[in-house]
Amino acid sequence: MKDLSYIHAAYVIRDPEVLVSPIVFSSPHSGRNYTNEFLNSSILNEHSIRSSEDAFVDQLIDFTTELGTPLLLATVPRSFVDMNRSSEELDPALIEGVYNITKNSRVTSGLGVIPRVVSNSRSIYCGKITQEEVSRRIDNYWKPYHQALDRLLQRARHLFGYSLLIDMHSMPHEAVSHMNKSRQSTNVVIGDRFGASADICIVNMVANAFEAHGFHVSRNIPFAGAYITQRYGRPEQCKHAVQIELDRSLYLNEANILPSENFEILKALLIDVLGDIVRKTAQHTVTGFAAE
Repeated sequence: MKDLSYIHAAYVIRDPEVLVSPIVFSSPHSGRNYTNEFLNSSILNEHSIRSSEDAFVDQLIDFTTELGTPLLLATVPRSFVDMNRSSEELDPALIEGVYNITKNSRVTSGLGVIPRVVSNSRSIYCGKITQEEVSRRIDNYWKPYHQALDRLLQRARHLFGYSLLIDMHSMPHEAVSHMNKSRQSTNVVIGDRFGASADICIVNMVANAFEAHGFHVSRNIPFAGAYITQRYGRPEQCKHAVQIELDRSLYLNEANILPSENFEILKALLIDVLGDIVRKTAQHTVTGFAAE
């Protein structure tokens, strides 16, 4: 199936010539366009600043266009601007002139829309950044990304009657290494904000597809979904959003941030899993999943 691409400073859209499903796939945290300007503003080296990146998830799922579904990829790094945060999640410990006291745990931990830290709470900057810089990043990158995502989902609802956003992420192995299921560690976490962002029959269908191919699935623990699933998941309005977290040890050398020898093995499995999900959404309405 022909791939039609659209490139913006903040994202890439890979669109199939023919849409076959209401699914939109996205990867908001795999961007790795680290500009010299950004690197020079940070006290971290080029390796450390990548530690909270969903490294190579974009390459793991680059086949989804061939399935007949669009793929939205952020190109700027999460440490520069986090697409999975509200534009109002501003960190007073980082941004000059922001004085509000927030009860948002993500912001207080340094993971607002403009992150203060990367993984293991390592500071990105020495000191604060200006509100003008924050506005520039939100206006030039955050807003265009979400405008593009909203357009793709609106198109899906227009053509198919409902939309399903599958937001792809990766998680450190240590985040799930303690979670055992039949003496096997969880390696996929499906987040639907505890039922708030997607119909249960859709979540069951997604979970069953992964489990049928040998994955060990947890739901909402330890990751239930953040801003993207909250914003775009409105089941009562025929808008469904599911977050999928993949254990990085399945495909990545986490220390070196390089694909491991298992990268192509996982990708082949994902082709089968996501292919099954696409085929089922192409064949059924939401109520049709519940009837199976």
